[in-house]
Amino acid sequence: MSAIVNCTDQQPPELHDDTGSARAFKPGHRWKVLGIGVAANASFSATFSGIPATAVGLRQGYHLGNADLGLALGLLGLGVALSELPWGLLTDRWGDRRVLLIGLGATAAWLLVMAMLVVPTRTGIPDVTLLSASLLVTGLLGGSVNGSSGRAIMGWFRENERGFAMSIRQTAVPLGGGLGAFILPSLALAFGFTAVFVVLAGASALSAVFAWRWLYEPPAAGEGHLASAVAGPAPLRNRDVWRTTTAIGLLCFPQVAVLTFASVFLHDFVGLGTAAISASLAAVQIGAMVMRVWSGRFTDRHGNRRQFLRLCSVLSALAFLVLWLLVLASPAMSGGQFLLMAVLPVVLIVAGISVSAWHGVAYTELATLAGAGHVGTALSLANSFVFVGFFLVPVAIPGLLHVWSWSGVWLAAAICPLIAWPIFLRPA
Repeated sequence: MSAIVNCTDQQPPELHDDTGSARAFKPGHRWKVLGIGVAANASFSATFSGIPATAVGLRQGYHLGNADLGLALGLLGLGVALSELPWGLLTDRWGDRRVLLIGLGATAAWLLVMAMLVVPTRTGIPDVTLLSASLLVTGLLGGSVNGSSGRAIMGWFRENERGFAMSIRQTAVPLGGGLGAFILPSLALAFGFTAVFVVLAGASALSAVFAWRWLYEPPAAGEGHLASAVAGPAPLRNRDVWRTTTAIGLLCFPQVAVLTFASVFLHDFVGLGTAAISASLAAVQIGAMVMRVWSGRFTDRHGNRRQFLRLCSVLSALAFLVLWLLVLASPAMSGGQFLLMAVLPVVLIVAGISVSAWHGVAYTELATLAGAGHVGTALSLANSFVFVGFFLVPVAIPGLLHVWSWSGVWLAAAICPLIAWPIFLRPA
């Protein structure tokens, strides 16, 4: 990754932007770029994590069964999975600024269309096909965010800062998801889903304005441009990249289960109300934010990204095994209702944090394996695996509930990180 250029050790250089005019950047400009990456990821995270947090409201407002709900939420993830790799290839070819502006602007426009046409009204309720197709398109457009913002950050920061910077960027996912989980269910209950989609559109539009104002390629135009500096085989021919992306995808499966159906679990099985559910999901996201920042700084200092990823796999498996055992045991225990109301939400929060703490570290390691010039493609490939999970998990959970109840869901969530553990690369 030494071929990725950084401006922090140089005098503020000149760079020609998309209009051909020269721009001078101070060393601290990289923090603005990081802020744009955080804003962009948070705005889309509020969409793909916040909408599932309204699952109870969706089920009531759109008259959905659990299977229909799982399909609609799954197609949101499928849209991202299908579009991530094409967006990543375009990012390495066109640059992060252009791709991020197109993606954020189109996402904002589409969410406004949904606010006008795909919401329950007094005269009619959109059927599950229209809702599912609309969420699929939302995912297709939102897939532009990850690879483009990650490429920008890898280009502007030095090697000994990238884990920390990427981890800060990845805090945007729980940040946006936490805000979405905290705000959107109550917003849907009070004002309907028109307000939900308008707020999400506004967040994407604001992020696009930030990108238009401050996001440019790192200072090395022409032959020194990031996309022209290629190190190592292309990601699609790199065995280590495929191993890491596969493990990332597996480790995301239980995380997706928490994001998409934890609200239903806490409502149906535990018996919590809307406020307690929102607080629990927000706690997962806030805890994940803190752990992602800490893990990025920790692994930058100690150079132990691979060890950390393998440790997260083991700890996540243990946390979900505890949750599985408690769900199995709760009906037979005296004072079982207290256990449900007090202990299960805490264990779910711990499991959700443990399976969400590693993202920045994993993406930094993956970008390093891919080499300069392939960052957008590699990160998008990983997110394709991640959002396959966002499609498969919500579709699979209703079936697991039908056959094995919630104990089967959390046992499956424990098995996935156990499988991921040996797939992650051993320390060199």
